[in-house]
Amino acid sequence: MAVYGAAWILHVSGPLAIVVVGIMLRGALHETTVNVNERDHVEVFWESIDHILNAVLFTLMGFILINLAADFTPIYLVVGLLAIPVVLAARLFCLGTSIPFTQLRCGNIKTTLSLLTWGGLRGGISIALALSLQPEMFRELIVVTTYVVVVFSILVQGLTISPLVRKLGITNPSH
Repeated sequence: MAVYGAAWILHVSGPLAIVVVGIMLRGALHETTVNVNERDHVEVFWESIDHILNAVLFTLMGFILINLAADFTPIYLVVGLLAIPVVLAARLFCLGTSIPFTQLRCGNIKTTLSLLTWGGLRGGISIALALSLQPEMFRELIVVTTYVVVVFSILVQGLTISPLVRKLGITNPSH
């Protein structure tokens, strides 16, 4: 609540601020000399909280989708479908410009870019951010477009990531 309150005062995204703080806390937890057993319990706790909050978020998203269906405009669906390749191209561009400066590799750069571009699932945070817009900010159009991209991401990208990994020849180095 404190992070969300600070984000509100600073006029930045509350959900995004919470994600950033969560990432920082997780990094700090791994750097400390906490007992491995204690660390595992903390991780199980936060994973459980994550699953519960995701269930609540996706339930609320379903209710909002029902509400949006009443005022649905077919052009919004077209815009959403056109947004899918734009989102994938933007992800490829961002990864392509940053991966060469990191140690993140699974084979060659083309393989890494392919996997991370296709495997970059979008979901709850995207919709939460879209829902936080004011109506005069084309909220309905952005929410519907975001829903289309998220549904594509979860259904198409999520269900085809395993065949992509096999096609790219990526294997688990621990086996």
